[in-house]
Amino acid sequence: MALVGSAAAAFARHHRLRRTPALRRLVRETRLDPSQLVLPVFVDARLDAPVAISALPGHMRWPVSEIARQAERAAAAKVGGLLLFGLPQEKDHLGRAAADPLGPVPRALRALRAAAPDLALIADVCLCEYTTHGHCGALDADGAIDNDATLPLLADAAVVYADAGADVLAPSDMMDGRVAALRGALDREGHAERAILSYAAKFASAYYGPFREAAECAPQSGDRNAYQLDPPNGREAMAELRDDLAEGADLLMVKPAGPYLDIVAAARARYDVPIAAYQVSGEYAALHAAAERGWIDLPRAALESLVGIARAGAGVIVTYFALDAAAWLAEDRP
Repeated sequence: MALVGSAAAAFARHHRLRRTPALRRLVRETRLDPSQLVLPVFVDARLDAPVAISALPGHMRWPVSEIARQAERAAAAKVGGLLLFGLPQEKDHLGRAAADPLGPVPRALRALRAAAPDLALIADVCLCEYTTHGHCGALDADGAIDNDATLPLLADAAVVYADAGADVLAPSDMMDGRVAALRGALDREGHAERAILSYAAKFASAYYGPFREAAECAPQSGDRNAYQLDPPNGREAMAELRDDLAEGADLLMVKPAGPYLDIVAAARARYDVPIAAYQVSGEYAALHAAAERGWIDLPRAALESLVGIARAGAGVIVTYFALDAAAWLAEDRP
């Protein structure tokens, strides 16, 4: 029986604006667009043909000779940019190959710039893929991370990537003072206009496993807990964000995204710079694994996860779903 009179006003009818797809689209508060998505790409100097990454369904390690294929796909999908990781021919204890002008990332940057001039090209700056021990920086005599000895190595790599055409340098190593070191080196070498996207709040997470397989960068001994953020520490994360911004970062990143949406939201509320979040390999792989078992609808779940990251305040989202998400959004998936 229909309610009339005062009884009709006893509750709000929120359903009115959910009744049809058109109405839901009209009042949608968070809008996801391919242009805010960044696709991670692995470039392997040892390869002549792409090799599938078993832990990251749909992703490859690419030889430089074929990297333009990814650029063309990303440009056609109107994805915002690419984030490059390199696997070198040879590693050493200092990761010197990270700063080799003929290494995989500089060569890929030059090829990508020619193939897709409108894509934003972001170079990850870290040593873990290039060191024999798998840690993100140089080690001291006791096997502990040597923060200060690592800084010039990172700065050298950043300059080489900028020389090769990177628009953005993205230090992910979590060394103290690395943003200042990169900013100073880039400015001295004529790259004052190149931006820095700092992995400012990078947590020591269990969700990095598939990436470490893809990039062959698992630590050979110990772990990264002494330099990456402890997962329970939200206030410490805010201090890291604050200090990297003060050192010259142009964008701030939270990594991983899903388990740390509170940090994303707090960063968005506090800082007036672009906030990025990295939906990491474990998040991607877990959704794929659940979908393979028939437990979830992959497109719906993936888009829901990305909307959640955007709703928390991330304007830039690094995700292995970037190409798929662009296609799903074009289909106007719910």
